[in-house]
Amino acid sequence: MVSRIDRKQVVTTALRLLNEVGLDGLTLRRIATELDVKAPALYWHFKNKQELLDEMATEMFRRMTAHLMGDGSAGPGPEGTWQDLVLGACRGLRRELLGYRDGGKVFSGTRMTDTSYAAPLDGILRRFTTAGFTLKEAAHAWWTAYNFTIGLVIEEQSVHPEPGRPEARDPAYDLDLREADLGDRYPLAARGGREMFADIEDSFEAGLRIVLAGIEATAGPGVRAGR
Repeated sequence: MVSRIDRKQVVTTALRLLNEVGLDGLTLRRIATELDVKAPALYWHFKNKQELLDEMATEMFRRMTAHLMGDGSAGPGPEGTWQDLVLGACRGLRRELLGYRDGGKVFSGTRMTDTSYAAPLDGILRRFTTAGFTLKEAAHAWWTAYNFTIGLVIEEQSVHPEPGRPEARDPAYDLDLREADLGDRYPLAARGGREMFADIEDSFEAGLRIVLAGIEATAGPGVRAGR
């Protein structure tokens, strides 16, 4: 029996179990069983499940940053445009979160437990401000793109719940049955579902283009000059 566990062991085990049982099935008792300890031993490290989720999200972000910035840099470099930055960051964020079952839900609404997010965020905002955005415009632009990506991942993982198996679709999202149910009463809603859920990769890229177009139309030095 394990006599001592540390915070990192708990989080590593929780992230591994997340892919097996999903967020709803992930309990402190289940994690304790996996670590071969009694459940109260976990409360030395986490008072409740929310504290554990916060640390899991933070560890996900650490891994994500290490993967996306494999050269060890503190943040995005000066190369490329702010549009390149948004596209690369959002695509990378989506790809990394899809590696965890319910990754979007775990990441959404949690609080970072350290400042590992600060350097990447500072680099992103600096790219915008270097391009002539005010800090307020930069923050709003990134906040919008970031939340679009998180929200889409949550929806995507409802449709395709198993990491690494995009062909596995939740039966509740059977498009043929959905269209048959809506039938002729709501023809656009019936066909629109296929546009949204048949190819989520395409929907994501289309949404990113809309976000970029919105930022370009409402913020930045060019917009202010035209007012």
